[in-house]
Amino acid sequence: MKKSSKVKGVKRAFGAKKIIALVGCLAAAVVGVGLIYLYNVLSSVNYKYVENTSTDNASNVTSSGSMNTNLASNELLNDPQILNIMLFGEDHPYSGDEHGRSDTMIMLSIDNRHKKLKMTSFLRDLYVVIPGHGQDKLNAAYTLGGPSLSIQTIETNFGIKIDRYAVVDFNAFKDIIDILGGVDIELTSEEIAYINWQSYLNGQTEERHELPEVAGVTHLNGRQALWYARDRGYEDEEHPEVVIPGNDFERTSRQRKLLETILDEFREADLGQIVQIVSKIGPMITTNLKKDEITALVANSMTYLKYDFAEYRVPEDELFEYGWTDDRQSIVVVTDWYQQRKNLALFVFESSVQGS
Repeated sequence: MKKSSKVKGVKRAFGAKKIIALVGCLAAAVVGVGLIYLYNVLSSVNYKYVENTSTDNASNVTSSGSMNTNLASNELLNDPQILNIMLFGEDHPYSGDEHGRSDTMIMLSIDNRHKKLKMTSFLRDLYVVIPGHGQDKLNAAYTLGGPSLSIQTIETNFGIKIDRYAVVDFNAFKDIIDILGGVDIELTSEEIAYINWQSYLNGQTEERHELPEVAGVTHLNGRQALWYARDRGYEDEEHPEVVIPGNDFERTSRQRKLLETILDEFREADLGQIVQIVSKIGPMITTNLKKDEITALVANSMTYLKYDFAEYRVPEDELFEYGWTDDRQSIVVVTDWYQQRKNLALFVFESSVQGS
């Protein structure tokens, strides 16, 4: 007897479902194997436990505890849907010091509530209270006590909970950029001139003008990208012929721009490529993110990389003035602490902020 066309249609549909299911299973298996591979290679990441800070309580790569975004509260502001990771760029320590200086301090907020990746820069010359050490520049906290004291200092002065941290020293930063194949970034002619001059002055190249000093998109290797991230202008009595404008506010802007450019390039990568890159750069990073937490972040990276970018800087314009310490060090003084804390909270937590 001839089979009906209806039966054939059902069989075809069933066959198609099996193929789709098989493809789905294979894809899941590939991703699973990749994450298992990542979990295993992450044993080389420099995990460092931080004692006596609120970061001890973070778990499952979400901000810990119940939500608290009330400015009138005495507790640190916190949203379980927002993960705050403090990123430190560490300069080489002076002789006898355990820690170097934190010339880069950026809080990366993975905001799952508002679907955003947020970057907040803290100026290194901010005059703040360092727990147990009185008032000093913010980056002095890192020299005195590394990431632990830096996190305590930021939490104490700005009232926002830091969940995790990651540290990259300058040598590792160069290597990471080179592993990524360099970075293409929009530069001004003055920024290129700074990179060229510092590379030449420090004996890193014999060419005085290694890069064409023409504004536009420029490909930078690791060494050049580091000089870009450190650029706050140049003026030196020994070399009066070279004057390049700039300041620390512009430097923090460059650091955010560089990080955003790198993250933006990851948007085009697939999960397998991200796993491979993370496995290579992992040994160059010191962090208190645990292996399972990093694995979870990587597994969700394709979602996070679709989020919009937002950036902020502390202190905000109109809320600071320049000052001097007793030993004549230049400092940046916040003139309205309540307003600065409030504005930072509004950037991080947005409409969830209460008591404003």
